[in-house]
Amino acid sequence: MTRTPLRPLARILPAREKGENPDAIERENLRIRHEQMRDRSRLRAESRLAVLGLMFFCAFVVIGARMGLLSATEPTEPRAYASGASIIASRADIVDRQGRILATNMETHSLYAHPRQMVDPERAAQELARIFPDLDGAVLARRFSDKKSKFRWVKKKISPEQMQAVHDIGEPGLLFGPREMRLYPNGALASHVMGGASFGREGVHAAEVIGTAGIEKFYDEQLRDPARGGAPLELSLDLGIQAAVERVLYSGMKLMNAKGAAAVLMDVHTGEVISIASLPDFDPNDRPNPPTSGSPSDSPLFNRAVQGVYELGSTFKIFAAAQAMELGLVTPQTMIDTRPPFKVGGFRIGEFEGHNYGEIPVEQIIIKSSNRGTGKLALAIGPERQQSFLESLGFFKATGLEIVEAAGGKPLLPQRWGELSTVTISYGHGLSSSPLHLAAGYSTIANGGHVVTPTLLKQQGPRLGNRVLSERVAQDARIMLRKVVSEGTASFGDVPGYDVGGKTGTADKPRENGGGYYKDKTITTFASMFPAEAPEYVLIVTLDEPVETSGDKPRRTAGWTAVPIGAEIIGRVAPLLGLRPDYDTGEMQATLVRN
Repeated sequence: MTRTPLRPLARILPAREKGENPDAIERENLRIRHEQMRDRSRLRAESRLAVLGLMFFCAFVVIGARMGLLSATEPTEPRAYASGASIIASRADIVDRQGRILATNMETHSLYAHPRQMVDPERAAQELARIFPDLDGAVLARRFSDKKSKFRWVKKKISPEQMQAVHDIGEPGLLFGPREMRLYPNGALASHVMGGASFGREGVHAAEVIGTAGIEKFYDEQLRDPARGGAPLELSLDLGIQAAVERVLYSGMKLMNAKGAAAVLMDVHTGEVISIASLPDFDPNDRPNPPTSGSPSDSPLFNRAVQGVYELGSTFKIFAAAQAMELGLVTPQTMIDTRPPFKVGGFRIGEFEGHNYGEIPVEQIIIKSSNRGTGKLALAIGPERQQSFLESLGFFKATGLEIVEAAGGKPLLPQRWGELSTVTISYGHGLSSSPLHLAAGYSTIANGGHVVTPTLLKQQGPRLGNRVLSERVAQDARIMLRKVVSEGTASFGDVPGYDVGGKTGTADKPRENGGGYYKDKTITTFASMFPAEAPEYVLIVTLDEPVETSGDKPRRTAGWTAVPIGAEIIGRVAPLLGLRPDYDTGEMQATLVRN
């Protein structure tokens, strides 16, 4: 910047010549200099004020936006972050084959306390005891009065109504943390499949939901895997059919005065379990504790369809007949002498109620359920070939169903498999298996001779395994089973419009201490398939200690107990499965005329 002198000689000298005062020139130049300095200072000050004003404006915009954002969100407790791996709280849904929810997540809250921040611990404890009757007010008061403690859990999960009630207490030391809990909207329906879930790792603001039993535990890692993107686990179960089966089974169990009951409905071509029920059951939303004494089967947690291994009686007879026909030893019309006596290993083999059926064809052995006839078929087959055949049907190992309890349902085999065991096993005594094993075995006959593996996952098409029976033998066996219902021991199993084939099984129940069998307690089973001419489904119904009391004396056989329940289930679920009834035209016309 060029600085102008206050007394420039170029003006001073002419001013002196003219007699003017040179000081006036200096004062004028000084005034101009001061005005220039004032203008520059004012400009700097105005620039600084503009910048400062802009800065204040931006700050107020940011603060206002943040305040608006906070006012639009739900209030939450201060979040304390802990070091270490984060807790993954999300868990995929479980749905049935139609996409209907079986298990899902629900947002809820936990309740905890900061004793140091509490104003009136005594009052808070008493109010909490009123809201949560399972809590002890005196114990809470002692815990809240401990000012050395910074944190106390009160409840791991609470309902919205309970949360509001705690809010109304007005205690600043009572705080809430958001979390997810597992919800089973259908209650006890399919409870043994679902199993249940609980909290694993947990913090104030998150909790890990882990499976504790059933399919929840079997697929625990998959259900918690974020890589799946929350895709639901799709089961083979049908919710509507499951409800119908459980409803009929429960009514039948009560009607027959049974201790427990189980039912399995399976697709014979895919192995899909459409319905599986065990009674008594439980609510997985409030899963009971395992029993600490007594028999495990007395607990509602016990899955009779999968874990329960029983001698399933005469339902095994069709396996002996089918194998004998497959080996070419007999045909359905081959005559077998079933007259007494028949002894094996020094033991007399008898018939139900001392019957003597005489010399009858193989077909009649199944229809009349002859122990001697089946035993003679088994002796012709031999122990080694019998073992091989039953092993191929899956009776030597656990079913592998996708619930953790299935591993405990391994069949009980005889220690020494001699001729006596061969005979008794042929009519369902000496080998204990689950109703699910039996469903898989009957599916092999129903689908034409192929082994199938039971599954709880929805399949896209048939899953047929190795062939163990020819189509012709499987068809002959199905004809026999149909005649058992139309002519034999399962006459109560006929369902109008649906041809049903099946076999009854009644076995004396073994004593818990291993001391023989009860005389007045049985396990009864009805193993059925429908439609009989081209079966699509197999249904197994098993009752524990049933007693039918409508007659002059108690009746405990399958024909009087399990068979009517199986028929009622088939009548209910067959239309739901899309099977159209096939009525005889003449019968329909006669019905119309009568009406």
